Amino acid sequence: MDWLTEHKLPLGDWMEAFVDWLTLNAAGFFDAIAWTLESLILTIVDLLLWSPPALIMAAIAAIAWGLHRSVGLAAFVVASLLLIMNLGYWQEMIETLVLVLAATSLSIMIGIPIGILAAHRPWLYTLLRPILDLMQTIPTFVYLIPTLVLFGLGVVPGLISTIIFAIAAPIRLTYLGISRVPEELLEAGRAFGATPFKLLYKVELPAAMPNIMAGVTQCIMLSLSMVVIAALVGADGLGKPVIRALNTVNISQGFEAGLAIVLVAIMLDRICKTPGSREEA
Repeated sequence: MDWLTEHKLPLGDWMEAFVDWLTLNAAGFFDAIAWTLESLILTIVDLLLWSPPALIMAAIAAIAWGLHRSVGLAAFVVASLLLIMNLGYWQEMIETLVLVLAATSLSIMIGIPIGILAAHRPWLYTLLRPILDLMQTIPTFVYLIPTLVLFGLGVVPGLISTIIFAIAAPIRLTYLGISRVPEELLEAGRAFGATPFKLLYKVELPAAMPNIMAGVTQCIMLSLSMVVIAALVGADGLGKPVIRALNTVNISQGFEAGLAIVLVAIMLDRICKTPGSREEA
């Protein structure tokens, strides 16, 4: 056993060497990504902060009503946003909302096509499964170290870490939904002469939509769980007051900021439920 411990595999050194190589040879590429993403996110944040809060409240309530036709949900959205404004966290809420929606959008844009491809290529999912397990189980703080080195301090390393942590949900649930489409539906589509693309668009995606939407909702919740951790590397939002409250043992500030995060999570969860499902709203 002493021999085993004395001959440690240099896995950490290999990873450090790989990150150093990326920093040395692809610094311009990562700087361009960081500048593009940060500029886009900050522009959206500034635009929303410039807009009257009442207009944003009305728009979100209208989206909730349009998707679910639920007066209770629309009223809850307005009441939650009014409470967040009353607590003094409107700007932080906007910053968190933009970060979460950006991470979720990028995760969906990448994750859903990969899930569809994996459902049609079982060998690909066999290859992806241990990678997805690793992405979801490795401590999230570990993501922050290489992303901080590659992208610098700010919102981008938090965004990239959030995507890595959350992208497994849409991949897994899209794969599950597509792979469980009844064979009878596929045979009926083929019998009517549907091409593979039409079969995917007309049969597989509609049948798998409940699973896909569950993946979207789960992705949003996972992204919100990274808000506080992303604040450690300079990401703005509701995570910063939580970190400040932790450092100063400020129970009042910690509770209020935590409550604001919970309200945002509930709103997004209810709005992103399968449209028309009033019982879930």
